[in-house]
Amino acid sequence: MSVSSTDNGLLTPDNCAVIFADHQAQMFPGVANIGREDLLNSVLLLAKTAKIFGVPVILTSVERLGLNGYVTPQLLALLPDRTPIRRSSMNAWDDANFVAEVRRTGRRNIVVAALWSEVSLAMPALQALADGYGVYAVVDASGAASEVAHGAAIRRTEQAGAVSVTAMQLLLEFQRDWARSEHHDEVMAVINEHCCACRPVSPRLPNEAGIDSHPLIR
Repeated sequence: MSVSSTDNGLLTPDNCAVIFADHQAQMFPGVANIGREDLLNSVLLLAKTAKIFGVPVILTSVERLGLNGYVTPQLLALLPDRTPIRRSSMNAWDDANFVAEVRRTGRRNIVVAALWSEVSLAMPALQALADGYGVYAVVDASGAASEVAHGAAIRRTEQAGAVSVTAMQLLLEFQRDWARSEHHDEVMAVINEHCCACRPVSPRLPNEAGIDSHPLIR
């Protein structure tokens, strides 16, 4: 991966786009490498980071006959102007509409979070790298069926040239200097809400029929 499209190796709000792949209600219960409350916390932290700094965001999900449910409502609520790109392929990079949307952002670095890591993160990440994109995998906003599966997916993408980051790392990398006052208060509010010492109890996830009977944390 070339660092020519970064700020001396660092990401900025102007040189990347953020992708959320398959963060769907029925996918969360199958995650075993990270606590589901921690996972949702990181997903929402990443979404708020993108929103604060005006970074392009792409949502995508597999929604074939309701197979995996709808995108987590908390994520949709944070990004009401983003319509998820629906697809049938497990690999988002196989979907022409998705790839076209990535290209429309004009960004050569993509920050990816996905469920599951071994499928929805690894496959598009590998192909994006082959197409010359810089890929940054948000490890704590992605989940897999096991710790082994998550670890193998992350290692495979790193060996191909991807870089692992965390949601909080990205927030602080965008802020970078506390003398930058434009987003200071918003950043501090997100840190206070999502840091481990003061993390709120996660709300329940509705099922795809819209009934509040599908708790994220069981």
